[in-house]
Order: sequence, then C-alpha cells, then structure tokens
Amino acid sequence: MIRPSFGHASFLAAARDLVSQDGPAAVTVSSVTERLGAPSGSFYYRFASRDVLLAELWLATALAFQRGFVAAIKADDGLAAALHTPRWVRAHLRDARVFLLHHRDDFVHGDWPAPLKARVKQQARRIDACYSRFARSALGGSDADRIRVARFVLADVPKAAVRSHLRRREPPPVIVDRMITVTYRAILREYGGR
Repeated sequence: MIRPSFGHASFLAAARDLVSQDGPAAVTVSSVTERLGAPSGSFYYRFASRDVLLAELWLATALAFQRGFVAAIKADDGLAAALHTPRWVRAHLRDARVFLLHHRDDFVHGDWPAPLKARVKQQARRIDACYSRFARSALGGSDADRIRVARFVLADVPKAAVRSHLRRREPPPVIVDRMITVTYRAILREYGGR
C-alpha cells in the first residue's frame, strides 16, 4: 500500500496559514495544493471540496479555542473564561486570526456538509450551555437577559479587546487582560454577581 505524502493535518495547516494571512477567500484547492507542493488529487482524496476543508478548519479551530473556555466555566471561574481569549491568542496567533476575525459563515457558503453541520450544532450547544451555567452561578439566573450579559462579559468583551491586535498580527499586550478583568468585575457588580 502506498502511503500518501500529504496528511489531512497538512492540508488544514496550509488552509489555516492562508486564512490567517488573507482571509477565507484566499483558500482555493490550487492555493492549498501549491502551498504544500501536493497534487490536486491528493486534496480530493481527503476533502470532497474546498467548503469541506474550510468547514473542518473552522470547526477544529473553534474546538481548540473552546477547550480552555469550557474548562474554566466547569471550574466555575468566569474570570478565567473571559481571560482565556487573550491568553489563547498569545499562544495561537494564526489560529486566533482564523477564529476571531471571521464568522463561521465566512468559511462555507450555503449549507454546511451534513456531518459537519451536526458537529457545529453540538459545539454551539456546548457553548450555549456554558453561558447558561455562568448566568445561573454568577448572575443568579438563566433568563434571556442574564444569558445576554454572560455572553457579553465572557465573549464579546474579550473578543473586542483582542481584535485590533489580531488585525495588526500582534499578540495582545498584558494590559488587555487588566482591561478585561476590570470590565468583568464591573459588570458582575452591576448585575449582582459575585
């Protein structure tokens, strides 16, 4: 049996580098295969289409980011969950440019392939459960308004704090952590959190 020269992970890494550099539109079958020096048949052996590659890239990056976030929520440490964003960005700058500068809909136009769509829904449910859990434990309930506050303090604020640095292709400075911490504490005080 002949072993393929280019593994699944190689194609994902090449696509990640292209998205990080120039956005999802930069990823084509030819740009990925040229970057790897691989024949196009090697691409199609692993991926049915460019959309499948991009969908897998987005999902793998989202899941990698969310591991630390989910762990912090399970440990009932909302501040660690909020600070996960700048810390992860510093450790994974290219991945962060893929995940935090683009929306998942930027990666696949039209419907996601069915198997990936199911995994994306599962990932979204896991994150929604984190917001609900945080809202219950830190904000005293999980109604729509408290979940909105949870999403704002845990996701929107940290993403906004790192976005300009990501656009400049630089890790966020440590002061970003302090700004997120101050905002987190102020919001929890305002909304009756602990």
